[in-house]
Amino acid sequence: MNFRTTKTYLRILLIPIVFLMHLGCIDADKDIKFIDDARLVQADETPQEWLSYGRNYSETRFSPLDQINASNVDSLGLAWSLVLGTKRGLEATPIVADGIMYFTGTWSKVYAVDARKGEVLWEYDPQVPKEYGEKVCCDVVNRGVAIYEDTIYVGTLDGRLIAIDAKSGQMVWEVVTVDQSKPYSITGAPRIVKGKVIIGNGGADFGVRGYVTAYDARTGARQWRFYTVPGNPKNGFEDEAMEEAAKTWTGEWWDYGGGGTPWDAMAYDPELDLLYVGTGNGSPWNRDIRSPDGGDNLYLSSILALDPNNGRLIWHYQTTPGDSWDYTATQHIILADLSIDGKKRKVLMQAPKNGFFYVLDRTDGSLISAEPYVYTNWAKKIDKTTGRPVETEFARYPKMNSQISPPASGGHNWQPMAYSPKTGLVYIPASEEGMFYGQPTNYRFFNDSRTWNMGIGFDPKNKTHLDSMSGRNFGKLIAWDPVAQKERWNYWQKSVWNAGVLASNDLIFQGNAEGEFIAFEAATGKKLWSFPLNSGIIAAPITYAIDGKQYVSILVGWGGVRGLWSKFTDQINPGTLFTFVLGGEAKMPEFPEQPQKQLVDMDIEATVVELEHGGQLFQRYCGKCHRGGGSIPDLTYSTPQIFESFQQIVGEGALLGLGMPNFGDRLSEDDIGDVKNYILSVAQSRIENNQNSH
Repeated sequence: MNFRTTKTYLRILLIPIVFLMHLGCIDADKDIKFIDDARLVQADETPQEWLSYGRNYSETRFSPLDQINASNVDSLGLAWSLVLGTKRGLEATPIVADGIMYFTGTWSKVYAVDARKGEVLWEYDPQVPKEYGEKVCCDVVNRGVAIYEDTIYVGTLDGRLIAIDAKSGQMVWEVVTVDQSKPYSITGAPRIVKGKVIIGNGGADFGVRGYVTAYDARTGARQWRFYTVPGNPKNGFEDEAMEEAAKTWTGEWWDYGGGGTPWDAMAYDPELDLLYVGTGNGSPWNRDIRSPDGGDNLYLSSILALDPNNGRLIWHYQTTPGDSWDYTATQHIILADLSIDGKKRKVLMQAPKNGFFYVLDRTDGSLISAEPYVYTNWAKKIDKTTGRPVETEFARYPKMNSQISPPASGGHNWQPMAYSPKTGLVYIPASEEGMFYGQPTNYRFFNDSRTWNMGIGFDPKNKTHLDSMSGRNFGKLIAWDPVAQKERWNYWQKSVWNAGVLASNDLIFQGNAEGEFIAFEAATGKKLWSFPLNSGIIAAPITYAIDGKQYVSILVGWGGVRGLWSKFTDQINPGTLFTFVLGGEAKMPEFPEQPQKQLVDMDIEATVVELEHGGQLFQRYCGKCHRGGGSIPDLTYSTPQIFESFQQIVGEGALLGLGMPNFGDRLSEDDIGDVKNYILSVAQSRIENNQNSH
């Protein structure tokens, strides 16, 4: 580990900052990049900036800036754009401090940009080994950075936490936060609390044990670590929380990793001095395998309240006890003070994957209310006395195949929601969908850090429960009343995979899979403005102000888990940062038209057995990415030249630099030949079907 010598900084003249019409007048050329604890706590007093992932510690993603509003948003135009040239998903929320914008791209690369005009000031590439892309479930993405004092912090895909000098872009220190021999990853943005950098990890889909760690922001020294699930009891327990959690597990869960990775959601209450962290799914998904005699399996799919000074667990609330559906509680957490039954309550709000919108008392974790925000059939309701779900008779699937809603991708995934104190509504990027869950007939745990370990399947011998409502497939932006627990309005979307949300004054901004960036009236949902960005959008927008002008920025780069397989635009353009201003007249960047691809038509020499074998290998090793032609190509449309070099690409790593794994350590030459012929056979079948349809 590299350590930085501790410096002494002047802390005067930073706060308070004078405002004019709520718009910033800070000169980006001045070297004012000292973001101390007070400035983070008082983020709402500097609305011209966006100082952390959710803009403030409450993660509301609401800005009071009012220069852009419902009366003039139709005059919004492009101020500038910056083409990054990336080819995978962009999920980052930029932060803006003192006129400089900092954000991440693919492969955990960090950018610093002049927020007035989009000129790059520096780039930092952590050089993530490209073979590491095989160890992540859901694209080589990153959701953003944190800033503290004069330093930028990023968690990298391969599990490092790196501190970067905000002015020069040079690394100050780095620390490896995970066992890199295991399939851990980091895609979430760090948070800063009381001089500590807080970071979680991902990897539960592959078989790891989750935890969240705090590091000293100046030196990188580890301060504390909280594990989210217990390890092997024979090795002892790290704390009382793990000892209690172990009582809710059965079997030898530690052999599977356990899961519970806290890969995204965090929020902080400075008054209560509590850090709130959302935890993920079990490893494997299916509780009947990881914990065969049942149990709640704490602290999977839970909201944890931790003491940020030492990492001690203060309280927990489990949204999905004994999770078997990948119903993570890692989705966006928002803090607010709401009037409920005539009493002011300090609440925590979350719309996790399981389809229920939760309002908790954030002082003690007690349930205030929980109601479904999308169609939900795995549970009838949440019992208000016990706080537990009342499961339906077909929710568990040891002896049946069940069509369940929401699916593993959730009623709401990682895309951030927003809360507007002006309307009192929460705006949720939601989806209506379902999927089949069933007990696998011959499941075995793959002790391979690059293989999914879900523990689900479909057994045709078992009874199947069907639900026509679970067969629907569309997205919707929901305006949700958290007090009444009711939907106030919604906006229907063609795809289930859309962008995060920004609440700004009386407007709501969101992008969608069809490449449209839209502004809605916050109170009614009326569509007031839209701008075609021509490539699918998944990241959340921000707003900031410099020199008396308010801007709205959004990163556009199609990808993420659903974006790997599908697309809703004619082409997927290189990743680009777009920024808008009233009266903006900048020209859109020009992207070359991507040629229409043809199904490959080549001769196949293979037996039925070889094709079946190739199909099995394809599903295990290739299907995670090459399922349908989103941001990663559908291989049935590859050129003959690709198949002529198939052995070199698959078995020798010829395209490793582009993120294509080297399977030579797992697949023989004959195996690779079977995969190749299977892909060609699928292409042939599609060609024949197309001919017959005409």
